[in-house]
Amino acid sequence: MTVTLANTPVLETRRLILRAPQSSDVEPAIAFLATERSQYMGGPYTRHQAWRTMGHFIGHWVMQGYGLFVFCDKATGQPLGATGPFFPESWVEPEFGWSCWAPEAEGQGLVREAAQAARQWAYDTLGWTTAVSYIDPANARSIALAERLGARHDPDAGVPDLDGWDGTLVFRHPGPEALA
Repeated sequence: MTVTLANTPVLETRRLILRAPQSSDVEPAIAFLATERSQYMGGPYTRHQAWRTMGHFIGHWVMQGYGLFVFCDKATGQPLGATGPFFPESWVEPEFGWSCWAPEAEGQGLVREAAQAARQWAYDTLGWTTAVSYIDPANARSIALAERLGARHDPDAGVPDLDGWDGTLVFRHPGPEALA
């Protein structure tokens, strides 16, 4: 039996559909998480670790009422990655996170398009007035995306007290008033 998260928002951009994760996303996510491309988010993962990570993302929706959206190609429905508001118990403050699962989707502005839509949704719907992105200092592509989204390095912001997070950079996103 497969259960779908009910009453979750679906966002639409010019090229993408953003929706809550579902069981059909597990295999594409595991395929990404098992590769070196996931190194900046703790990977590569074993299949078991990747499955648990997807359970964590889905559980965030259940426990918080929001979470990372899976963004899909509007024309094909193919899941390309995940992005959105994320604030698990151990985080210092709300985060906007992202990952691109499909290598062929990189370099086309799709992650940025998805992240902008998810961030606006969080500001409009959740009432967030600020958020950060926690980024590994070696992840130049993610730093560049944060900057394209208008986020700026915030050396005074706190970092979750987690193993392996020493040196993590914090990028603060512009608030909703700055984006208006």
